[in-house]
Amino acid sequence: MANHDSSKKRIRQTKKRRAHNRYYAKTARNAVRKLRAMTDKDEALAKLPVVSAMLDRLASKRGISKNKAANLKSKLAHHIAKLG
Repeated sequence: MANHDSSKKRIRQTKKRRAHNRYYAKTARNAVRKLRAMTDKDEALAKLPVVSAMLDRLASKRGISKNKAANLKSKLAHHIAKLG
């Protein structure tokens, strides 16, 4: 157990930050999953900018790496292009 006040505060901050980061990462993953499940091209095209912005925001705050965000956006765009 932590003995110093500063280490106790650091534990509290870390716990709060982890919960915050997990929420936004999970929300983005669910949005990607829903977009991949879509079969209507028009609906998917309307949703793509929202999901892309979500991934960019997550990458800028280091929730995921910038390369992972770019790869996910590329795969989603490719998936939507294949929809008929």
